[in-house]
Amino acid sequence: MLSADEAADLIEVIAARQDRAAFASLFRHFAPRIKAFIMRGGADAESAQEVSQEALIMVWRKAASFDRSRASAATWIYTIARNKRIDLLRRNARPIDTEDWLTVFAPEEETADKSILAGQTYTRVKELLGGLSADQLVVIQKAFFEDKTHTVIAEELSLPLGTVKSRIRLALGRLREALEKDET
Repeated sequence: MLSADEAADLIEVIAARQDRAAFASLFRHFAPRIKAFIMRGGADAESAQEVSQEALIMVWRKAASFDRSRASAATWIYTIARNKRIDLLRRNARPIDTEDWLTVFAPEEETADKSILAGQTYTRVKELLGGLSADQLVVIQKAFFEDKTHTVIAEELSLPLGTVKSRIRLALGRLREALEKDET
């Protein structure tokens, strides 16, 4: 079992020296977890295995871009896995289930308190998304759940690029503001 700091250290060693032993440790720890994560998202075992391997290969290639001050190693790795899953869905032309990616991933070692907090955060974010205008909600879904660029969203919705960017910025501002109020 790797701690968050140990995982981050391994990624930094991979970035600095392309250390195969460090990668092997990271792979042993994360490969089964990513596979399970992807399977919980509805993928079959074979596809989940493929996504897991592709994600970890990307970790090897992009290790130098990891910044522990911006995200934990697990968050960074699971984001790569999420993006690889979206790529797989696009290749297979299957729809992306936005509800699936709203869930908050809680590693196995999380305490009960953290799991409860994650569930409460999920519920609160879902409520806040429901409070957005239809225009804001559609651009947020396309940008974050369908992983589309602002330009693609603008083309799909026949909107000016600036309008798409403004709607996303305003929606994120509303969500951030509401979450900050919840914390106080």
